[in-house]
Amino acid sequence: MMGLLIPAMVGVLCIVLGIGNMRGNLSSLHSYHRHRVSEEDRLPFGRLVGLGTVTVGASIVILDIAMVISLYTGNQVFTVIGAVVAVLGIAVGLSISFYAMKKYNKGIF
Repeated sequence: MMGLLIPAMVGVLCIVLGIGNMRGNLSSLHSYHRHRVSEEDRLPFGRLVGLGTVTVGASIVILDIAMVISLYTGNQVFTVIGAVVAVLGIAVGLSISFYAMKKYNKGIF
């Protein structure tokens, strides 16, 4: 049960950092991304990157909840559903973040 606590904490941390980014606090992002975004684009960039980060974090939390339900019910279908949600959520979240980087930074790297 203790092993399920760490993924939940990572997911919640991603959600908290994403909300901070959505509010315009870009300090959690790499300095390269902060310096290449113009001042007027900082808020839209932060909102998109934050949305991607919140999506990733939420999918990790959903996976963790599904694993806890699976542990208590003995039904592994919840783990499979949680894994599918996590894979899709991480893919969507990264896509949103990479789109924001490409749009406002003119490149991912």
